[in-house]
Formats: sequence, C-alpha cells, structure tokens
Amino acid sequence: MDRITRIAVVTIGVGLLVLALKTVAWAVTGSAALFSDALESTVNVAASVIALGALRMAARPADANHPYGHEKAEFFAAVIEGALIIAAALTILQHAWISWSTPHTIDQPWVGLALSLGATAINGAWGTRLLREGRRHRSVVLIADARHLQADVVSSVVVVAGLVLAVQTGLSWVDPVLAAGVALFVLWSGFTVLRDSVGGLMDAAPADEVVQRIRAVVARDADGAIEAHDLLTRQAGRVTYLEFHLVVPGTMSVAEAHTICDRVEASLKSEIPGLSVTIHVEPEAKAKHQGVIVV
Repeated sequence: MDRITRIAVVTIGVGLLVLALKTVAWAVTGSAALFSDALESTVNVAASVIALGALRMAARPADANHPYGHEKAEFFAAVIEGALIIAAALTILQHAWISWSTPHTIDQPWVGLALSLGATAINGAWGTRLLREGRRHRSVVLIADARHLQADVVSSVVVVAGLVLAVQTGLSWVDPVLAAGVALFVLWSGFTVLRDSVGGLMDAAPADEVVQRIRAVVARDADGAIEAHDLLTRQAGRVTYLEFHLVVPGTMSVAEAHTICDRVEASLKSEIPGLSVTIHVEPEAKAKHQGVIVV
C-alpha cells in the first residue's frame, strides 16, 4: 500500500469517528443545525471511500485500452464528491424548513456542543494535513477531500457559535436559520469542487505559475536551439502533460538535437514533478519567431 492510499484509508477512519461524534451530538439535542453538520460528515465518509477507489484506479499502469494511464479517475471521483455535497446541501435545506415550520427547544445543548467541538478539532487537524499531502503528491482527489473538510470546519464553527447564541437568548428560530446558512455554504463548496473537477476532465491547463516555470526552464536550458513554440499543457490527475516544438539550426545533427531535448526534459522533470514531456524537433525554416526564445 503506497503513501497516498494509506492517507485515503486514514481519512475514512477519521471521517467515521467525526460522523459518530456529530451524530450523537444531533441525537442528544435534536438540533437542525447539528443535523446539517452530521449530514455533511456523512458525505465526507462517502467521498473518502470514493476517493480511495479512484486513487487505486489512478495508480494502475497504462495498458492497451488506456495508453496514457488512468490518472483521470481522480477527476471522476471529485465530480461524484461534488454531486454528493450538493445533494447533502439540498437535504439540509429541506430539514431546515421543517424545523422552521415546527420549532422546538434544543435538548442538552452543552453536551451536543462539546461533542461537535471535539469533532471539529479532529476535522481541522486532519484537513490541514490532508491538504498538505494532496499538494505534495499532486492528488486532485485528496485536495478535493481536504477542501471539503475545511469547509466542514468553517460551517461547524458557525453552527457552534450560533447555537450558543440560541441557547443564551432562547430564540428558537436561530437553529433552522443556521442550518439553512450551512446548507448554502455547503452548496457553494459542492459547486466549487464540480467546477475544478470538470476543468480537469476538459484537459484544462495547469496553473499559470506552472506554465511560466516551464517556459523559463526551456528558455534557460535549450542552449543550442533557436526557439520553442506551440507549447501545450494539460492536467490529468497527478500528471501534467507538456508538448512543444523545438526549432534547431538546419545544419545540426540528429544526435546534437537529441542531446538538447534530453537536457531540457531532465531539467523540466526535475523542477516540475509528475511532468510528461513530448518534444518535436524542427529545422530553422519552421521557426515562427514567437513562443519561447532560447537565451
């Protein structure tokens, strides 16, 4: 079991613990806001299970049917997670409306709030770790999971603060209003995850800073070439695909041109982990006098 898979398994365990704490908090209080918190954690667990399956699929080597590998499985998992988040938000809104229509007193509020705070602390600590690991390993699905946990932490803090206010003032309408607010926040989080995931499925380019680093490395290390043009990039899970045309003097031998390509490719892969590079060598007559000018 590799490191990323172990992280995904631990995430499921953390999610189950947090779900148990939040479910008990809702059960002892009957609070609509704590119900929304618990339901969001249910989505966390489901998403973590899907993430584990996607990571195992993405780790499979390329085969005859998938010669570019299976990395895009992570994007499909993130799309499913986004859809689950949106479904949870709509369910929370429905429950908030029912609580608004039939208000009731919150039972054992301090026990429920203590359990919720404990669960929130666990979520916050693991969400921070998960985001760091996701960025380190360039895992789309781990980053999506981490962002969902962080959104959960924010909504939980708002719920706890609002319920303290509700208990102190005796205002029963605060509970369903808080639940509705959490639902809208969760809805926004779900649409954000969907947007980013669909971008990956549509072969969106990596961040501008990554593209600029690529251009800088080519300009610096392609000594002997003239220019690089038609530079194309796309992101597929943990792999960034890059291809470009490298223009060399017409009198240069194939061996010399190949040496330049090897040097540039090695530098690019050293500076940008997970990069797959394809370079098309062209003679000087093909120069477009644009793109990356080699210094």
